[in-house]
Amino acid sequence: MADQIDILEGQPCPMCSKKTLTLREITREIPYFGMSFVFSMDCSECDYHMADVELESDGKAIKQTIEIESEEDLNIRVIKSSTATIKIPRLVEITPGPISNGYITNVEGILNRIKKIIESKRDDEDKSIRKKAKNQLKKIQKVIWGREKITLTITDPKGNSAIVSDKVKK
Repeated sequence: MADQIDILEGQPCPMCSKKTLTLREITREIPYFGMSFVFSMDCSECDYHMADVELESDGKAIKQTIEIESEEDLNIRVIKSSTATIKIPRLVEITPGPISNGYITNVEGILNRIKKIIESKRDDEDKSIRKKAKNQLKKIQKVIWGREKITLTITDPKGNSAIVSDKVKK
């Protein structure tokens, strides 16, 4: 089945209240998951953005862990809903909150998102924060080059997230 996309334009934005919000819903068959819905909201006026992923059927809480050991592992598919927590021990924990987004990506995409967050701390006034950020960025780069291993864990109380790989520990 081809992806079905529904678009609704000219909706009121929850941030700026102008009728410049575009709502999108894509219905997509995701391997190992079944029918899923990818939602997004984008405002052309204030650049507000929100996205999420939900399964058609009710999911059960999940906790999945994977060892990232090689460059090939960077291609492993990750489905993260807005209710999921991503944790990489001794590096970062991304917890859900009011501005949390859902997305479909791969391990490299997760690492690149984390890199962007850490890069914003690299120029902090506090010397210890700058040093920690630089060390974290070095670690991420080593993982991307396949020179260092990490463990990635995703937990989701609603079960709308997953790491799609035979290497996953549940």
